Amino acid sequence: MESTVNILWTILLIVTVLILPYLIYLLHSAWKAAKSIERYFTEMKIAGIGIANNTEHIKALDDTINVASGMLEVAGNINSHAETIGVTLKGRSEK
Repeated sequence: MESTVNILWTILLIVTVLILPYLIYLLHSAWKAAKSIERYFTEMKIAGIGIANNTEHIKALDDTINVASGMLEVAGNINSHAETIGVTLKGRSEK
């Protein structure tokens, strides 16, 4: 019985010695992949913040377009009133 236990322990020791380096290699590969993914996420975060900072001006451009549209309407009204004034003044100067 004791020799069977010794044989089993020897087999388990050999298997452990053979498999342990491979398991360490796999764990190291997983760790390197995780660090790489973490680095990529950090780069993506920096890029996303840059995009957000550069696109916040779009709101200001939309506001400018809205104001410009109002200005065009006012300019049209001014032009219309100027034509009315011109016609009125021309009519009075002919009298």
